Formats: sequence, C-alpha cells, structure tokens
Amino acid sequence: MKKQTIQTNDAPQAIGTYSQAIRVSPGETVYLSGQIGLDPFTMQMVVGIEAQIQQVFLNLRAVAVASGGDLSDIVKLNVYLTDLAHFARVNEIMASYFSQPYPARAAVGVAALPRGALVEMDAVMVLPG
Repeated sequence: MKKQTIQTNDAPQAIGTYSQAIRVSPGETVYLSGQIGLDPFTMQMVVGIEAQIQQVFLNLRAVAVASGGDLSDIVKLNVYLTDLAHFARVNEIMASYFSQPYPARAAVGVAALPRGALVEMDAVMVLPG
C-alpha cells in the first residue's frame, strides 16, 4: 500500500496533527479530513450556518480537486452538526454541489466542533480508473 499526502492552499491548512487528505494506492481511495467553515485565505470562520455549510463544501471540493478528483467522486460523506435542526439546510445546499447518485451519508449531532464551528464534514473519495 502506498500513501500520498494531499495538500492545497485552496482549503484551510491543517490546524493539528492531520493531513487535509490521504490518497491510498492501489485502488485510488482518498480519505478527506473533516472540513469546517474556515475561509482558507483568512483562516477565520465564516459567519452563520448557511455560510459555513457553503464553505465546508468549497473546502471539500478544493481538497478533492487537489487529490485528482472532484465532489462527484465522493462515495461517503459524514456530516456533524451542533444543531440537527440545520440538517434540512445541509440537504438543500448539498443538492447544489452533488447530483445523483448521491454519496452514502451519515449525519451526527454533536455537542461542539473545533473553533466553534456549527458544521463539519469529512469524506471518502474513490478516483476513476
């Protein structure tokens, strides 16, 4: 098994002991670390749940592209919310970033997230070919 670290300046830099993503060969599976609503250029949290959801998808897309894929290659998405009442909004916004077949998904209510984030998502991506 070969592991490749994925790093892009178009997503927030890692703020701990983790990589933005790890690509594993053979099989071309990429494990994307959790993304929160940090603006990658200011490293500041965007304000409000809708803005954070949008930023999370933008950050995930940046890491997916840096890995050689795109959001359409994501096969599993995990969503963590500090308030599950926001789940309907996640679904609405997600529909603008994904098309069918949608990735498998889990949604989990959590007490808190890093930096006071309202939402975090991580993913598993399988690259074509």
